[in-house]
Amino acid sequence: MAGKIKVTLIKSAIGRKDDQIATVAALGLRKLHSVVTHNDTPQIRGMVDKIKHLVTVEEI
Repeated sequence: MAGKIKVTLIKSAIGRKDDQIATVAALGLRKLHSVVTHNDTPQIRGMVDKIKHLVTVEEI
């Protein structure tokens, strides 16, 4: 069974490329310092890697 990760938005997506804005939205992050939990899958890790400069990740 895959673990879980907690993703926190620490920088704004304003002024970023459209694909990065879409990735932030697809992860369910809306406002600064919002936190979401996801299953630790390769798909989610790929999305997080694309916006790693905007988020922090913690394994749960």
